Amino acid sequence: MADDEKTADDPEQESTQEGGAAAAAAPQQTLEVDDSDVNASYANFCRVSSTPEELILDLGLNPQPYGTGITKINVAQRVILNHYTAKRLLGALSQALQRHEQAFGVLETNVRNRLKAPA
Repeated sequence: MADDEKTADDPEQESTQEGGAAAAAAPQQTLEVDDSDVNASYANFCRVSSTPEELILDLGLNPQPYGTGITKINVAQRVILNHYTAKRLLGALSQALQRHEQAFGVLETNVRNRLKAPA
């Protein structure tokens, strides 16, 4: 059956019509973000762990990113997300990094590869 021959009795067409009507009738949500009391911190270290219910993101400062041996890192922030929010965060970060690399070039994540040899 061609697309233009579908009738309202066709379950595929019916679900499309209902979905479109529901999306059009759903009120739009507008978010206002109040960041007037935010505490900003810097992190050059992150650790990700998870449970079946949550994803845990620990952020901290590595005082010796070029060091060798044991380095103690104090975790300054712990963000606990559900997996849905973590996936949305992944998408948002991915898009932001793609835009940055298009403007400024590819980011090298290995610190040692960014070091320049002495002249």
